[in-house]
Amino acid sequence: MTAPDPTYPTFPVLALISVVLVLIPLPWQFQAWNSGTCLYMIWTALGLLNLAINSIVWRSSVINYAPIWCDISSRLIVGVAVAIPAASLCINRRLYKIATINLAHPTKAHRRRTVVVDLAIALGIPILQMALQFIVEGHRFNIFEEIGCYPYTYNTLIAYPLSNLWPLVIGLISAVYCVLTLHAFMKRRAQFSAFLSSNASLSVNRYFRLMALATLELLCTTPISAYGIYINIADNPLEPWKGFADAHYNYSRIGQYPSVIWRMNSLTIVSTQLTRWSLVFCAISFFAFFGLADEARKNYCKTFWAIAKLFGFPPPLPAGALHIRPPPRAIPIKKSMGSLPAYSATTSKSSNKFPSTSTLDIKAEKDLSDSHC
Repeated sequence: MTAPDPTYPTFPVLALISVVLVLIPLPWQFQAWNSGTCLYMIWTALGLLNLAINSIVWRSSVINYAPIWCDISSRLIVGVAVAIPAASLCINRRLYKIATINLAHPTKAHRRRTVVVDLAIALGIPILQMALQFIVEGHRFNIFEEIGCYPYTYNTLIAYPLSNLWPLVIGLISAVYCVLTLHAFMKRRAQFSAFLSSNASLSVNRYFRLMALATLELLCTTPISAYGIYINIADNPLEPWKGFADAHYNYSRIGQYPSVIWRMNSLTIVSTQLTRWSLVFCAISFFAFFGLADEARKNYCKTFWAIAKLFGFPPPLPAGALHIRPPPRAIPIKKSMGSLPAYSATTSKSSNKFPSTSTLDIKAEKDLSDSHC
């Protein structure tokens, strides 16, 4: 029996909080057709939820409680490692098209095509990666105490093009797009500002927040991916590829490692902790860029008062607002036997020069509903 992790439950608590934080901006990012950003949020949330569950279930054990769950969980770890750089590539690709004024008047068909391409990159590539992982999977999975289920990759030459190099290659492609975006922005600064001022779904602030997020993710992903490749080479000898049957000999074996064993290897500690905490960093940095922005605060305000209204608390009127009286109710005219016909004055065209007080009241009420947030 090994000593419990003194930092527990720091990681699962922060991971679950990060799941909530990264998903908060999802509704308005979805409304703006930002498919790359939405995929970034969803993959980050899935990765954090997976790692948080693992760290809770296997906090002090290496018993194979749920083999089917570990099959799915270990594959998901492989997919998320590729999915987040792929989603960042979608964001950088969109920023480049905007910077080169290639999306001046996007139609619905063009938006659908953009979404399909983003799904092919940030959803199709990770699924393909998870499928290819089976070729170089020496056995089903490992279980690390305090970490949980973890994938195992047979360290052979073919494993690098099929599994290990994908995050690095995608990160380098994103870097090319990032440099081209900055170059196009500096070259067409006036056109760029005019375009964003006429774009309802993307403001200047949102564009630069997207650029900052993509650049920050790029600066983290590429070095971490390169360092992960170095760890694989330095920590495990490169085995020759002798065929699929040799690589999958005794495939059903499960590697079970208590913390006292795996913590003796400093490279294993770095590798596993980078996998976990890099996702927390991705979620918190995303929330810092988009969860605290102006449009986010307006949405928080609208949501708060929508809930408060259900409990009988209407939003307060802003200071100095005029009293709004409701429009006059129509008085029904009842017909009676022997009465004179109701008089109705004809309205000339000139009498509509000024709007009625009820029209002004309705307009003022609409303006106030938008102003209290």
